[in-house]
Amino acid sequence: MVALTSDQYLSPEKYLEFEKHSEIKHEYIDGEIYAMAGASNVHNKINTNLLVALSLKLRGSSCQPYSSDMKVRVQGGRRFFYPDLLVSCNPEIDDLTAYAMDHPRLIIEILSESTEGFDRGDKFKFYRTISSLQEYILVSTTHYSVDCFRRSEGKLWILESYQGRDAILKLQSLDLEIPLAEIYATVNLPETDPEFTPEPDLPDA
Repeated sequence: MVALTSDQYLSPEKYLEFEKHSEIKHEYIDGEIYAMAGASNVHNKINTNLLVALSLKLRGSSCQPYSSDMKVRVQGGRRFFYPDLLVSCNPEIDDLTAYAMDHPRLIIEILSESTEGFDRGDKFKFYRTISSLQEYILVSTTHYSVDCFRRSEGKLWILESYQGRDAILKLQSLDLEIPLAEIYATVNLPETDPEFTPEPDLPDA
């Protein structure tokens, strides 16, 4: 990520006002703003598939999915991000006029070559400070693969990976399942990571 050049610290309030009128989206970290790049066709298809699946499965519940136009507020406004999708289950708290959510239960990021390192690293570190967050999902755009980081009772984060189009993603935070075939509908990808080459079997000693 590269910050836009600025000689002055931008307050959270000024960032939010600036963002209302901006033609492109920016994320905010400690007074600096970062322009967001456009998404690929595969990314957009996966995002749409997930939003449709979550909307149908959560219909009638107290939980609501939001697409990438909704920001999430982190650490009291020190940071703002645009997750690809988030789910909030706090209708009594969420303000219908708000431009940012404070209490996501689930966050989903769809990976790209330019964002994967940040999504797995610092962004996840920031997201982990959100007390309401129970699951963090990373969806590959190069092969049928979804990583689910789930908060355990001891506040540790446990990774569960789902590989292959026949796998079924289990979202314990929402008590529902989504087949990877639904997530990757209309998307044709390799079954395995094309950059991963398994080591050859070695003879027993």
